Amino acid sequence: MKERVIKYLFIAAATITSLASCDKAFLEIQPKGQFLSANYYADKDQAYSALVGVYDLMRKNSGGFENMISMMNAGSDDHYAGGGGATDGAGIQGFSNYTLNSIIMPGSFWSDYYQGIFRANTLLAKLPGVTMDAGLKARFTAEAKALRAYYYFNLVLMFKNIPLLLDPLTAGNMYDVSQATPAAVYTQIEKDLNEAIVDLPSTIAVSTEAGRMSKGAAQAILGKVYLYDGKAALAAAQLALVNGTPGGTSQYGYRLLANYSDLWVTSNKFNTESILEVAHSAVGNSDWGWWGSGSDEGNSVNIMVGPRSYSRPAGSTAPDLPSGWSFNVFTQDFYDAIKLDPRFGATVFDLKALKAAGKADYIPGYMDTGYFLNKFLPRQSDVRTGGGALELNFKQDTYAIRLADTYLLEAEALGATGSRAQALLDAVRARVGLSSVPVSLSAIKAERRLELAGEGFRFFDLVRWGDATAKLGSRGFVAGKNEVFPIPYRELQGTKLVQNPGYN
Repeated sequence: MKERVIKYLFIAAATITSLASCDKAFLEIQPKGQFLSANYYADKDQAYSALVGVYDLMRKNSGGFENMISMMNAGSDDHYAGGGGATDGAGIQGFSNYTLNSIIMPGSFWSDYYQGIFRANTLLAKLPGVTMDAGLKARFTAEAKALRAYYYFNLVLMFKNIPLLLDPLTAGNMYDVSQATPAAVYTQIEKDLNEAIVDLPSTIAVSTEAGRMSKGAAQAILGKVYLYDGKAALAAAQLALVNGTPGGTSQYGYRLLANYSDLWVTSNKFNTESILEVAHSAVGNSDWGWWGSGSDEGNSVNIMVGPRSYSRPAGSTAPDLPSGWSFNVFTQDFYDAIKLDPRFGATVFDLKALKAAGKADYIPGYMDTGYFLNKFLPRQSDVRTGGGALELNFKQDTYAIRLADTYLLEAEALGATGSRAQALLDAVRARVGLSSVPVSLSAIKAERRLELAGEGFRFFDLVRWGDATAKLGSRGFVAGKNEVFPIPYRELQGTKLVQNPGYN
């Protein structure tokens, strides 16, 4: 699959990808599914194309304007939404200042993941009747279940009270869907992942299968799910299988990269620290008519976080960057927290200092601080050379989960105490040249903030720790309401779904 990885093969499965466009709610996609069910799944090749269609929704992490990284960053204490102005993306602005409601809530954060779930459910229903090798069928089944679990996990984190659909909707039942309890959703997620782990391969051939779900990836997700579900001992046990000896090479070949900055080198895809990675391509010829439709293949975070109208005078030593849209600027508080940390340079692009020194210039965007997200800045070396829009064809992959993340999750699951928790924390710090500090929950919290900055996890961390009110109250966060998103208005119309508490 090489450059396009999983998404590359999806071109051959146009029928699958047309299950639903991103502007359709999950309750509206059944007619296309009925057509698909009658005409697909005749053999392993068609089943494989359908499986690629299930993977395609992984792009939600960093593809399209409504992507997880940019949205979740905007609502954390480390970032402002930024952009061109207070109305530049009503949903992302509303989350950043906690005025989000069901009308401006971007519906794709709900419908995109339900599209992935619909595709997984359809494939799982059809696979038993497909003539193909039993071992391959078991692997396809495991991948579909693991992906369904991953999509449900994101949904329950964002919305909490969601429908639990395990079969394709039909014309007769699509309007009878009601919400399950969060506990029931977590139970299903854990069941899917435990069943998937048995039949997933321990290793993935990067040259031909990069981007597919592995045993280690499913275990990493399960460990994270258990932690969020309050099952710390189970979380620690799963994550230990993934992590192995802190600072060493795990049974799956995972190992921390020696240089933190190498994590953000665009060509360094599927490295030893990557557990589950979302692939992007610069050769998909993505254009404005496709953007956010599910068929564009570029990394949208890149263009979103770049400074507006960036320029540099002749002879300047400032980096040569394409201009961007100035979303996800860092707050002064975060800058102050990381400015003396070895990860500062890889994390923060201090354009404020460059401008003051006369080395670069830009037009400040909304809520500008001059501090930009360096991990995902667009680079001239990454600009596409083929067709499509320049802005929509950046190729940097993003991490759904990586090893430093699972180290810190395991340390937390161990109660932030003991020799193994200490070793896990030490390994993350030693990689960037920092000395040991006594392990504690506060130390782990501080480390996660700096290690994973700008990767879209901070808001969920704050909610899990019960720290959101203290950190976000000044932004308008209301306890008992803003831990989750409002259910998009259109999903409530003509259905049995009930809005989340505190939202109209």
